[in-house]
This record gives sequence, structure tokens and C-alpha cells, in this order.
Amino acid sequence: MGSAHVRRAVALGVPLVLAILFPLLVNNPYLVSVAVSAYVTAIAVYGLNVMLGYTGQLSLAHAGFYGIGGYTVGILTSDYGFSFWLALPIALAFTSLLGHLIGLAALRTRHDYFAIFTLAVGVMIVIVIERWESLTGGTDGLIGIPAPGSIGPLSFTSLNSQYYLALAFLVFTIYVVWSLMHSLVGRTFLAVRNSEELARAVGIDAGRTHQLSFVISAALAALGGGLYAAFSGSIGPDVGDVPMTFNMLVYLMIGGVASLPGPLVGTILIMGLMQALQAFQEYTLMILGPILILVVVFFPGGLAGQGKVLFERLTRREADQ
Repeated sequence: MGSAHVRRAVALGVPLVLAILFPLLVNNPYLVSVAVSAYVTAIAVYGLNVMLGYTGQLSLAHAGFYGIGGYTVGILTSDYGFSFWLALPIALAFTSLLGHLIGLAALRTRHDYFAIFTLAVGVMIVIVIERWESLTGGTDGLIGIPAPGSIGPLSFTSLNSQYYLALAFLVFTIYVVWSLMHSLVGRTFLAVRNSEELARAVGIDAGRTHQLSFVISAALAALGGGLYAAFSGSIGPDVGDVPMTFNMLVYLMIGGVASLPGPLVGTILIMGLMQALQAFQEYTLMILGPILILVVVFFPGGLAGQGKVLFERLTRREADQ
């Protein structure tokens, strides 16, 4: 095995090993809970990356789908006694169907108009959540959402067990996105992103491609939202609000759009930074703004993208020697 393959294996293996050992190394429940929150948020950011990074369309309703997934799991488990393991697939199916129906209308527009349309959809989702008090709890939200039920001898009531469950779902999400982007469907996504006119000229149905990416993006957002509701035990309208979408967009842009590790890198880095600077929470936008500008100006591919560039340069230099 060449040195480049060794480095790639190390680059993949070391973070995973560190993630597995994290609860044991830090021995701090608060930090573990922050990591759980970062993991489930990163799952939703991967959904945003599928839409923006791989087909070039920006959906500003993304947090709305995150909220729908969370509320569906919360309502089914707390109000109707469903098992989490049944409620989660129902939430994914329902959100995917809703994403498909919304996409039929939204994707008749393009670029700025698409973003404005989805922004309006995101606002409407929050209004419905706040006004439908008998179902969603209104502005008070839902409380008492049960944790995921046991699978045989595996129980998920403790914080550490929920951490490993969130990590498992995150790894699964990364694998799904990686598999998607290395498939014919993924190459179709990239073809439409790079030149929709050229893609149409070679027989690609651009409309259907955008529709599929929109549904996949909504499903991943719902997965993150459903996990968030089950792990936190409560959910409120703010998780589906437009500012949440902008936060996810910042995580993605700082980590790296159209980069496989980008959503995870950006989410962990910025959420960790915000936790470290909790005393300055009212200045969050003032802190994030300059960071985002610096990354966009000096690292247009994001931090993960810049890391990939450095890795390729190092590999090329060794190959030339």
C-alpha cells in the first residue's frame, strides 16, 4: 500500500477512533451532550450539502424540514405511544413526501427565486407549528419526548449510549452521501450543477434531478430533527425557524460546500466555538460574520476543502521525489 493510501486510511481512521473514545477521554457529560447536538445537526447539514453542494440550489426551508422531522417523532412517541424506531421512519417518509410536493412547486423557479420561494415555505412551516397548538404545543413546544427505546440488550437511556447512537447515524449518513456521490445519480447531480443546459443536451432530466436532491435533502434534515427531539426530550418552533437554516448554511460554508467532511468539520468547529464563547452569545453574529468572510475570501473551498488541497499537494510532492 502506497504512502498516499496510508495517509488516507489514517485521515479516515483517526477521527473515527477519536470519536469513539471521546466520551471516555473527556469524562464530561456537558461536552458529550454538545457533541450529540453537533452530530445530529451535522446530519441535517449533510442534507443541505446534497442540495446546495451537489445540485447548486439553495433551500432556505431546510430547518423547516428539520423541525417537521422532530415534531413528527415527538408527537408520535409522546402523544400516541409509538416506538421511536417506528416513529423515525414515519417521520422520514412523511417529510420526504412533503418535500416532494413542495419541490414540485418550488423547482419551477430557479436560483434567487427558488431561494425566496423556499424562504417563504420555511416561514409558513414555523407559523403552522406555532398556531396548531392542539397538535404541536404552539410556542411552548413539546416536552416529555421519550428517548429511543431499547434494541434487545442495547439501551439508549444514558447519555453515552445516545452519543454512540448519534455517532452511528452520523457515520451512516456520511456513508450514504459518499455512496450517492460515487454513483450514477451523484454524477448526474454534478452534471446538472456544473451546466444544466449541457446536462439537458445529453439527455439528463434536470428537473427530476433537482427534485430527487430536494427530497433527499429534506429526508436527511428530518433524520437530524427526529434524533434531536428524541435525545433532547423536547422541541420548540425555533428549531425549524429560518435563523436555524442560516446557521446550518454557515456551518456548511465554513466546513466546505460539496466536500464530504465539510458539513461535519464546519458544524463541530462552529458549535464548539459558540459553546466556548457562551458568555458572548449576544455577539454571535458579530463573531460568525468575520469568520465566514475570512473563510470565503482566503479558503473558498472551506476548511475541509483547503485540507484536501494541502493533502493533494503533499502527495504530489512525494510522488515527484
